[in-house]
Order: sequence, then structure tokens, then C-alpha cells
Amino acid sequence: MKNSLFLIALTFFCAFTLFSPNTFAADDTTWGLPEGAKIRLGKGTVEDIAYSPDGTRLAVASSIGIWIYDAATGEALDLFTGHWGTVLSVSFSPDGQTLASGSTDGTVRLWDVVTGVEIRVLKGHAAGLGVKSVSFSPDGQTLASGSDDETIRLWDVVTGVEIRVLEGHTSWVESVSFSPDGQTLASGSGDDTVRLWDVVTGVEIRVLEGHWRTVNSVSFSPEGQTLASGSSDATIRLWDVETGSEIRVLEGRTSWVYSVSFSPDSKTLATGGRDLTVRLWDVETGVEIRVLEGHTNSVLSISFSPDGQTLATGSSDATIRLWDVETGSEIRVLEGHTRSVKSVSFSPEGQTLASGSTDETVRLWDVVTGVEIRVLEGHAAGVNSVSFSPEGSVLASGSEDGTVLLWELTPPDEPPQRPADVNGDGIVNIQDLVQVAGALGEAGQNAADVNGDGVVNIQDLVQVAGALGK
Repeated sequence: MKNSLFLIALTFFCAFTLFSPNTFAADDTTWGLPEGAKIRLGKGTVEDIAYSPDGTRLAVASSIGIWIYDAATGEALDLFTGHWGTVLSVSFSPDGQTLASGSTDGTVRLWDVVTGVEIRVLKGHAAGLGVKSVSFSPDGQTLASGSDDETIRLWDVVTGVEIRVLEGHTSWVESVSFSPDGQTLASGSGDDTVRLWDVVTGVEIRVLEGHWRTVNSVSFSPEGQTLASGSSDATIRLWDVETGSEIRVLEGRTSWVYSVSFSPDSKTLATGGRDLTVRLWDVETGVEIRVLEGHTNSVLSISFSPDGQTLATGSSDATIRLWDVETGSEIRVLEGHTRSVKSVSFSPEGQTLASGSTDETVRLWDVVTGVEIRVLEGHAAGVNSVSFSPEGSVLASGSEDGTVLLWELTPPDEPPQRPADVNGDGIVNIQDLVQVAGALGEAGQNAADVNGDGVVNIQDLVQVAGALGK
């Protein structure tokens, strides 16, 4: 018994040593995770996250650099450092081989995703003023960056040469977006305007005026013929991309517009705002198709299902509502969150809905039945964003606690595996530690070989110690 107690004491010593921030940093992403979470990406304040086009890598922009993770295993593959300011935005090239980053240091940097080598530093924006948005053209040959210095810069991705500076805005550039064909760039700014630029010549095609407060977002319709802009002036404006004419102003809201979303077929625009309603608009006619009422507080997030038939909305009233887009009828109310729902997102196949809330939880819902599949707990502050990987097997959640968590979405009837529960009694406890201690040195298939390396050793003890109580 004395030897067993010594081994247990040694285990706790090793556990605390290994769990300290100065030892074996590569392992700290798996320490003390909540049940169901694959990995904790808590290395500096998280500013932006982006999946690679093939879904195999996740880039996390932070206050200390850019972390690159294997999206399947959660393994930290690399840390790109070079910026001397916080990294605000990251964007993969369409082929996934290059990563662009923008920072408060005023530079844009291009990185080789595979090797981690900094290909080049793109200097031109005013030092010390943040690069708030970066976006690759659809063919991956050009990069656009928008900054607090009131300019947009176009860069040749292959050579790193600054192709041109797009000047015209008189306040910070909030967002930039390429048209689907890559020929036109749209920008929204704190000067209350939207501007369209010819990507080839750099000529400002036109200034789209009408908003009287900051233009927070610009978005091309999927076919590229229409541009929608959302503003703090409580209006949405639709613009003809070919002529630059304002097609119409979508009015009817009585307060700020928080979210806009095109349906997959470009025919419908959904908007949510502070007036408690969701409104569906016919993009071609500008007619307000219907007002979806039911929420009792601001509508903060909107998402169309992949087939465009269902709309999900999240609200400050702590509920999620599913709506039939064709009829406008409320299909059901999803209740479970206890505070504002900041983000909703459909899985790629459309059968699961994820929601993130200021109650610090992420919840998964069955879209067909409305049943809450599970609650994912682990964040220490509100969850602002949720995003599925392209194949739908992993969910990323970003929080005000400065972390991103990756969740492995096992089927609901398959509980997460807990290899540290050696004796299978449903909880990791002191009996599991004793069983591993008694099997030290044994090789081959053994339940006490928690990490699966073929032999029961001190690493297995440490893993069990770190999972005690789960």
C-alpha cells in the first residue's frame, strides 16, 4: 500500500509539473479539457479563425502570432511569428498553400502553409494602424487588404509586389469582398460609403452613397450581380453591381441591422436586427415578403440551411427559432440557452444546428425534431461564433475568454470515449490510478495502457491524473 501511495503521489507531482505552462508546451492543448472537446486553442487573444479550403488545417490569429492546427487531430503544427502587433485577420488562398495575415503593426504577411516559412512581408499600410480585413481573389492571384489608414491595397500573391493602392475612403476600411468572378472589389467604410473598384486597373468604378452611418458589411450575391450592404443606419441597400445603381433600400426596420444573409439561390435576403423581427425580402423586387415575429429581443444571428428551405435565427431572448422560408411559419422554438444566442450555423448536410451563447455554452440541435442533442461546456466566457469544418465532423467555437475550442462531433448514441476510465465505472477516480500503477511495465493490449503506446508507463499515470473526476 505504501508503494501504491508513493506512486500516486509521484503521479500528482508529475501531473502538476507537466501541467505547468513552462513545460512541454506542445501538450498544453489537451490539459483539463471539458468532456467532448478535442482541443483547446488558448494561446493569446483570439482575433480570427479560418479553415483551409480542404478543411485539414485551422489558422488562428492571435495576439502572439498565428497558430496552425491539424483540424482532424487538434495537433499544433506551427506558430508563425513575425508580426510585432496583434494579428487581426487571416485568410487562406483558394489552393490552401498560402496564408495571408493582417496586423495592428500595419503589415500584411504571406506564409507558406506547409513549411511555415514567411514568404514575404507586404509593407505599405501606415505603421501602427490595423489591417482589419484581408481577402484573396477567387483565383488566388491577388490579395486585397483594408486598413484603418483609409486605404485598400492590392498585392500580387506570387511576387509580393504591391500592385496598387486604392484611395478614396475618408475613414477606416471595415470590410473588403471580391465578386465571384474576381473582377470587382467592394469595400465598406466608416465614411458611410460603399465603393466598387476595378481589380485589373485599380480604378474606382463608383461610390455608392446612401448610408448615413458606418457600413459594417458588404456581400455579393452568389451569382455576383447584386451587392448587399448593411449599416448602422438601420437600413440594407441592394446595389446593381453592373451599373452601380441603388436598386432599392430595404426599410422597415426601426433600429440597427445586425445581420444579413443571402439564400443559396440569391433570390431571398434575410435580415435581423434590434427591432426583434426577422424580415425576408425578395431580392429581385425589393418587396418585403414577410416579417417573422416571435422573438422578444434583438435578433443577433441568421443562417440559411444549405438547401435554403429553413432559416435559423438566434436572439437576445435566449431562444433559437426555425422558420419555413417558403411559408414564413415558425417551425419550432429551440429553448435551452439561458442568455443571448450570438451565433447559429447549420452543418454542411443541414441536419444539425449549432448555437453559441453568452451563457458560455455551445448547443447542438437536431433540425428535424428540434431535440437538443448535447450541450458542449468548456468556455469561461460568452461564445461569439460557431463554425463547422467543411466535412462537418468538427465544430469550432470562439469565445470572449480568448480561446477557440474544437469539438469532435461523434454521433449522439456514441458517448465520447474516456480511456482514462480504466475500470469502466463511468468516472475517472483513484481506483483507475491504482489499476494503472499496478500494471506498470506491462506490454501488449491492456486497458491500463491509456495512451496506447504499447506499454503501461508513467505517461499513462499522468493522463489518468489529469482526467480525475471526469
